[in-house]
Amino acid sequence: MATHVQRRQVFGHTRSPSMEFKELTKKDAQIQLAHELQKLIQTCPAPLKEVSQKDFEGYEKLFGRFINESGPSVEWDHIQKLPEDSVRRYAELNRPEESAVKDMLNKLVVVKLNGGLGTSMGCQGPKSIIPVRSELTFLDLTVQQIEHLNKKYGTNVPLVLMNSFNTDDDTQKVIRKYQGFQVKTYTFNQSRYPRINKESLMPVAKTCGPEGDLEAWYPPGHGDFYQSFQNSGLLHEFVCQRKEYVFISNIDNLGATVDLNILNFLLGGEAAGQCEFLMEVTDKTRADVKGGTLIQYEDKLRLLEIAQVPKDHVDDFKSVKTFKIFNTNNLWIKLGAIEQILNEGIMDMEVITNNKTLDNGLNIIQLEQAVGAAVKCFSGAHGINVPRSRFLPVKKTDDLLLVMSNLYSLQQGSLTMSHLRMFDTTPLVKLGPNHFGRVKDFLKRFASIPDMLELDHLTVSGDVTFGKDVSLRGTVIIIANHGDRIDIPPGAILENKIVSGNLRILDH
Repeated sequence: MATHVQRRQVFGHTRSPSMEFKELTKKDAQIQLAHELQKLIQTCPAPLKEVSQKDFEGYEKLFGRFINESGPSVEWDHIQKLPEDSVRRYAELNRPEESAVKDMLNKLVVVKLNGGLGTSMGCQGPKSIIPVRSELTFLDLTVQQIEHLNKKYGTNVPLVLMNSFNTDDDTQKVIRKYQGFQVKTYTFNQSRYPRINKESLMPVAKTCGPEGDLEAWYPPGHGDFYQSFQNSGLLHEFVCQRKEYVFISNIDNLGATVDLNILNFLLGGEAAGQCEFLMEVTDKTRADVKGGTLIQYEDKLRLLEIAQVPKDHVDDFKSVKTFKIFNTNNLWIKLGAIEQILNEGIMDMEVITNNKTLDNGLNIIQLEQAVGAAVKCFSGAHGINVPRSRFLPVKKTDDLLLVMSNLYSLQQGSLTMSHLRMFDTTPLVKLGPNHFGRVKDFLKRFASIPDMLELDHLTVSGDVTFGKDVSLRGTVIIIANHGDRIDIPPGAILENKIVSGNLRILDH
């Protein structure tokens, strides 16, 4: 009898029969999933088999973490105050000596996360090929930025695109046009993971082939970067080329350009190479309350995402007073450290459970991870509080209107705020999704993009069009009621105005 009790004791806790049942159920689920994945591999065309096998190995590990995690990944009362020097101020950084820039840039690799589609803006294909300014796409602007650096300093900073199975084919066609540019471009694909049924926790896919049900698969978020980068062989290749740091950012963040001051912080001076992970954060505003933030937890820097926050602390998390900064997802990481951590098997990122409903009404789960969550695995990790100008994401047409306007000027692929604007902040823009949500519809509603240099806030709702050379200043609210239409006449100056009702301008 004593032996039986002994076996039931784990880490000093006596396990109840219900705990044992749960453990068995978890084990069963993992065995069943492995069995289903093997069945899917049998349906794989030969060229996809090896890649799919690697993907599924990664997925089994992720599923194992998901099924075995119990309780919140963060105990709210255990969050510690950030140490004074853990988040540096950008203004305190030094610019490198001109003579040192070439050597520093030659140790850098630029990675853009290019897995997303343009569906949120009503576009087909990869988001990176949507024109955002002067007919130039996100990808065009990125290539221009890096080519400018390479030409100016005589360097060879490579551009690496992490594609997904959704974006790879179209991206491969587009990047051919950059062959004559002074930028070497590489691509690799993030994993293709199976969506699982919320009830059975088993894959909804019946076959593994590319012609199968696309809805049954998903690219698992940017936390997949590390393993996919290593699987592609590129991580090791760059380490062998003596590259030291990778700068990772979302391709739709037009503010995420290579910054020489940050590079100098990482590679210059006595502390060169000691910071293995640097996360760019910026001051939180009311528009950013859902953004992940840096915390100190168990004596390490850690990324806290809203999905990890206990329900009764969500308001605390959103408070601009409590958590003053948020993660821009611009990350600078030491390549050798990534390779070492992966080889030692100690990469540790929280699992994010994303519940979705497919078009056929089936409730499914996507398991994801955030690239910034790995911060706790690296030594000498820091945050750096950067100006808001380094966070300029284009998620919706609201953002597109800002970057197309005279608020910004474009030079060598980089957008900078016009010196004619008197405030550092960007205006708050809200455009009605029904009439402005799709890029094609949005463009039809502007004869030309309005002057917005003095704008604070713009809300537009309903069937509204803008004539040429309109100027918007202060707070402007334009609301066309259902069935009405408002045409803002050419040359109109709207300053602190509310426009509602019906205003038609007809050609005669």
